[in-house]
Amino acid sequence: MKEHNIDKATILFAGDSGDGMQLTGGQFSNTTAHQGTDLSTFPDFPAEIRAPRGTVAGVSGFQINFGSVDIHSPGDLCDVLVAMNAAALVKNGSKLKKNGILIANTSGFDSKNLKLAKCEENPIHDAAYKDKQIFEIDVTKLTKEALKGSGLSSKEVERSKNMFVLGFIYWLYNREISYSIEFLEHKFANKPEIAKANITVLKAGYHYGDTNGVFTERFTVSPAKMDAGLYRNITGNHATAIGLVAASKKANLDLFYGGYPITPASDVLHYLSSYKNYGVKTFQAEDEIAGIASAIGASYGGNLGTTATSGPGMALKGEALGLALMLEIPLVIVNVQRGGPSTGLPTKTEQSDLNQALYGRNGDAPIPVIAAKSPSDCFYMAYEASRIALEHMTPVILLTDGFIANGSEPWKFPKEDDLGEIEVKGVSEESIVNGQHQPYLRDENLVREWAIPGTKGYENRVGGLEKEDKTGNVSYNGENHQVMTKIRAEKVAKIADFIPEQTIDNGKESGKVLIMSWGSTYGSIKTAMEEMLAEGMDVSHTHLQYIFPFPKNLGDLLSKYDKILVPELNNGQLVNVLRSTFAIDAIPFNKIKGVPFYTNEIVNKVRELL
Repeated sequence: MKEHNIDKATILFAGDSGDGMQLTGGQFSNTTAHQGTDLSTFPDFPAEIRAPRGTVAGVSGFQINFGSVDIHSPGDLCDVLVAMNAAALVKNGSKLKKNGILIANTSGFDSKNLKLAKCEENPIHDAAYKDKQIFEIDVTKLTKEALKGSGLSSKEVERSKNMFVLGFIYWLYNREISYSIEFLEHKFANKPEIAKANITVLKAGYHYGDTNGVFTERFTVSPAKMDAGLYRNITGNHATAIGLVAASKKANLDLFYGGYPITPASDVLHYLSSYKNYGVKTFQAEDEIAGIASAIGASYGGNLGTTATSGPGMALKGEALGLALMLEIPLVIVNVQRGGPSTGLPTKTEQSDLNQALYGRNGDAPIPVIAAKSPSDCFYMAYEASRIALEHMTPVILLTDGFIANGSEPWKFPKEDDLGEIEVKGVSEESIVNGQHQPYLRDENLVREWAIPGTKGYENRVGGLEKEDKTGNVSYNGENHQVMTKIRAEKVAKIADFIPEQTIDNGKESGKVLIMSWGSTYGSIKTAMEEMLAEGMDVSHTHLQYIFPFPKNLGDLLSKYDKILVPELNNGQLVNVLRSTFAIDAIPFNKIKGVPFYTNEIVNKVRELL
């Protein structure tokens, strides 16, 4: 048996949506994180809730890139592809590297499955796989043999086959199985017979590598060198939820979340509902409009009001967003972007809601827009969105997307002292003029006071009609409307004084090509930069997190490069904003296929520009 020490590896688990590939990938990820290896994951869900079994439309996938080196993306082509049926191979076969390992469950390649996948012949024997290492394993049969005499039904036995695959991959990459055993014992604590069956199959898969005599190689990926501290594996949606909770506690406010379930944002509601002991109140509304309206009401009442949705839901929330802006109260709106327009690609990732976030309201309605770059960064940007909303009395839009929301990576627990302070704007005697509260009297940053209902002497009107400057009375005066419109815009513009200046993430401070990433394109570009700099290419990278308003020095930074390349998972949205704002000939590089950029796509584009 040859033992290979390698820096990193990419594995793709793929099968029918009922084959448990998400659980398998999740368990491998958690075990890998436990063992100190850096990682990045990309779950890929079928768009249809119950796509026909065995069809390409019903394939569910989970990709993980893990290593002893810094990992920034879930990888491009995979070293190992697990295909539980023919459809999984048809959909993902092109993602396997030359000389990569294909593990095919032969029971999923019978005549029935071939027909469902629309294959005339078994794709395993296709010429495209001649340069791959193919291992055909009857996972279903081996699972049944491992559970012979268990007393479980055929359906319950077959459900366990993903544990055989998990056990075997643990063996192939020298991973511990103890963490998954503990997980199964806990998950099926009330069904010990199910727990025992899954553990039995897990162990059978692990020992299969030793006993079958076919596999002659194993791989070891050592722990990564990380800063000392306490880590956990976290998804973007969970990090967003925790970031909102942390901000509410730092601001000494209760957190209210009002929202309507929508893929891929629903988990934010699910996670927040488990934090009731931290003063979190969650409300599953009957629709998107009710969700944001309830959050506005909670914010008016003195809470940190929050909501989350995806593109179609943002469209429905548009009018209420204008109301929150008119009221000038704090509100955090998380948009977990997905493929659009309309229902679009509900389970695929995209960055196509940037224009909607910037302009998707009637009237002149500027709202700060920021974006997270990775699963763990969702924590910090949710915290930052809350800070901006509370300190500047404005709704704030936080953009994430399906890739980073469902993907995971190790996250080092921050300490409370590491988090910036959040100053909540209360009422003061200065806002009482001639015995009357002036709710729209402002400080030097044009921020008005937050008068909570029930505070004696600080009563004020609310509503979507224009307010008179200072008094807050309803006003139909055109001169006043212009004044208030200009003030609201200037208040948001002043936020640029309270955000970090733009910096170069990697490369030189000036040169031929600057790549500007935003949102989830960060990981792919960061990985590509390591390769390009190692080759000596004249390229630099900056990542934009504060999209409106821009950092104050952004224009000066961009002027130091000959060419600005803007990769986006849309048809060119940020690039147009940069062009109109700074009068620069920024170069678009667009991908709209529901998946992240591959490293080689970025590298090849830069080579073309150079």
